[in-house]
Amino acid sequence: MGKTLLQQARGKGSLTYKSPGHRFLGSVKHAKLTNTQLVGKVMDIVHCPGHYAPLAQVRYQNGETSYMLAPEGIRVGDEVMTGQNAPINPGNTVPLKDVPEGTLVYNIESQPGDGGKFCRSAGTFSRVISHTVAGVLVELPSKKTKMFLPECRVGIGILAAGGRQEKPFLKAGRKHYAFKARNRMYPTVSGVSQNAVDHPFGGKSSHVKGRPTQSARNDPPGRKVGKIAPSRTGRR
Repeated sequence: MGKTLLQQARGKGSLTYKSPGHRFLGSVKHAKLTNTQLVGKVMDIVHCPGHYAPLAQVRYQNGETSYMLAPEGIRVGDEVMTGQNAPINPGNTVPLKDVPEGTLVYNIESQPGDGGKFCRSAGTFSRVISHTVAGVLVELPSKKTKMFLPECRVGIGILAAGGRQEKPFLKAGRKHYAFKARNRMYPTVSGVSQNAVDHPFGGKSSHVKGRPTQSARNDPPGRKVGKIAPSRTGRR
């Protein structure tokens, strides 16, 4: 009798694979979109298990307190501003139409007011390339360029914790607890190393796949492993 694949078990949404959101500090977004300029003070810089970059706890002049992704160079007690006339300083939030070309930015909004969707990982940054009639062209950390609306807001600077991956884990126990903080599976076992009952690629005591690695879009959950409906495979 067959067993439930790991991919199938994740889809059921049990607590074993559910994200431990109760341990996270909350959502990290830009301040609410307003027509006035807001000035906030950095009260503390904290760590959240749900984010690789450190978070800055900011209290704004209207009494609201929120978390923002902390850029390099920001300190407790600094003032941050959000609005159209905010200076181009690290930690400030300004619309893309007011950002000069060549400026390094992070946490770019996909739509004005959504709080930020792009370039949010530790140590990453994007670069404003040019202002055009269609919008603002930005180079993302992947070196790809994307056009954004001029009203989309960004944070100025480079996200902190850029050297996070330079420190080695040294032993498996530390990596276990690092993955456990986000409820991620460790260690990960390849499909060809598993038994035939546990994975479509398993069995035969070898690393030779007995079937193709591509799966169709309409395959059942027990077969949908490997490359899921790829548009193309192989080297270009």
